[in-house]
Amino acid sequence: MASGGTPGEPGTIERAVQLLKLLATAGKRGRALTQLAEATALPHSTVHRLLRRLIRERLVTQKESDKWYALGPLAFELGLAATASYDLREHCRASLDRLAEEVGDTIYLSVRSGSEAVCEARHEGPSPIRVNTLSIGSRRPLGLGAGGLAILSYLPDAEREDIIATDGQRICEEGRFSEQDLRAAIEACRRLGHSLIRNRVTRGVTAAGVPIRDTLGRPIAAISVAAIDDRMREDRVAMLARKLHEHAREIEASLRGRAGGN
Repeated sequence: MASGGTPGEPGTIERAVQLLKLLATAGKRGRALTQLAEATALPHSTVHRLLRRLIRERLVTQKESDKWYALGPLAFELGLAATASYDLREHCRASLDRLAEEVGDTIYLSVRSGSEAVCEARHEGPSPIRVNTLSIGSRRPLGLGAGGLAILSYLPDAEREDIIATDGQRICEEGRFSEQDLRAAIEACRRLGHSLIRNRVTRGVTAAGVPIRDTLGRPIAAISVAAIDDRMREDRVAMLARKLHEHAREIEASLRGRAGGN
């Protein structure tokens, strides 16, 4: 797929990558041809031609149900291959060690896996009262714990609604709350910029979390802090949220540097 166009103008490769990025943020629902043309400011005929070429390469698929376009199987396969070279824990370890030391409490790294969040790492601070609410490798549905709630809250609206429709009952049953409570927690997370779970998953424990986004702005993971309720008063939660954001941005910068080959 050769790159064309005059100097300074996007060529075929750049335009194809632009389409793939748009489809990557669209989730499994995909996007219509008209939506892709509007988002790229390209003629419908150009977008259609590029999509046909991407379909031949298995990077894009067209759904039979509504003829919308979504990422194809090769995109998934390439993502799996890249995973071996991009261990998120590698980018988080130093930052989360410092964060745990700064705040004194336990810090968790949760990574999205479909409609679940998987605990990939736990960093314990020097506080004599340690809270270990998650074991490394344990899974929870998105929306249940602080990390999973932070991820769920910042997914694209359509994708989030799909998860609530499919897994909402499980989330609410395990968390012992209603769908209305879940939606209120999502709204609060988006308003405050961080999730907050008080006495919901583990009695006597409060946790706060913020998302980690990829270069497309999609939440792929979250970092969270958990402590006993007495250590999580409103002013301290606000301070912890600021620190979580600082370290999340540091991790995202590390990911961007790796993606850029630095």
